[in-house]
Amino acid sequence: MEAYFVDMGEKPFRAAQVLKWIYQYGITDFSEMTTLSKALREKLSGIAQIELPKIISEQISKDGTRKWLLQLDNNNSIETVFIPEKDRGTLCVSSQVGCALDCSFCATGKQGFNRNLTTGEIIGQLWIASQALGVYQHKNRTISNIVMMGMGEPMLNFDNVVSAMNLMMEDHAFGLSRKRVTLSTSGLVPAIDKLAETSDVSLAISLHATNDELRNQLVPINKSFPIAELMAACKRYAKIRAVDTITFEYVMLDGINDSEAEARMLVKLMNGIPAKINLIPFNTFPGTDYKCSSTMVIDKFRDILIKGGVFTITRKTRGEDIDAACGQLVGKVMARAKKHQHQQRNNQT
Repeated sequence: MEAYFVDMGEKPFRAAQVLKWIYQYGITDFSEMTTLSKALREKLSGIAQIELPKIISEQISKDGTRKWLLQLDNNNSIETVFIPEKDRGTLCVSSQVGCALDCSFCATGKQGFNRNLTTGEIIGQLWIASQALGVYQHKNRTISNIVMMGMGEPMLNFDNVVSAMNLMMEDHAFGLSRKRVTLSTSGLVPAIDKLAETSDVSLAISLHATNDELRNQLVPINKSFPIAELMAACKRYAKIRAVDTITFEYVMLDGINDSEAEARMLVKLMNGIPAKINLIPFNTFPGTDYKCSSTMVIDKFRDILIKGGVFTITRKTRGEDIDAACGQLVGKVMARAKKHQHQQRNNQT
């Protein structure tokens, strides 16, 4: 942005001014950016534009969770989810249209993969949610945390994701702390090492199994980067970044990965890692044969982990009634997107 203004013959500080207008005040009309000279505002209006994804639909769950279906172009749509808590909230952001990793318990992977999102399309989700939730109008911190846990594998869109996360943490943009921005990966070991060298965000690992045979079935990328390599990468990340914790996500699948033996093995895997484990009750979607572990089994699994010295919580399912829960994104997106496009064509004719 600074280079852009210098090329125009302007001072570099104009970049910070424009960033603040866009990300702190929610202004995308150059004519309203009153700290810029009138001549510069007119010039920008003639040569530049700020584009955002279009909202196709918004759904609000009975528990307050909100989900937006966003259209990027004629053929691609994504979903973004806001999970409210008292005096704060978490925004779940997508990084790709679909996902190529095909994890067997996730609806997104069953949609296939189309393309990576641009940096603008990633940060645009945060802008749209901020506008919809009144952040710009009321100057609040309704969105206190960002998790790159929406559609796609963020590490396969590394450069654009890191650029977007930098804007999330940039003082002239959203100004979130590194502890408030989390990237979740299925375990691309080289990218974890690269992230440790290039970014300062929190790391989450989508683990879901304690042995390679099972994880190969649940998370196929494990065939390329088995558990031992993944755990070693996590230890390197924790050392380089001096992080307080690395979060490990573990979906609870009835009769698949929820035995007491697997809980004890998970304790062993966490040895030497500053770990926090999120146990995620499985959220069903059309076409899956998996079932969620019972509450009793989940509680027993959790208690073994806690007794083993691993900080563990059971994540509360949110937004299930609008297909916004973990693993459910995009279950019906394409059908809705196509219906919307069909309606647009009818209106035009």
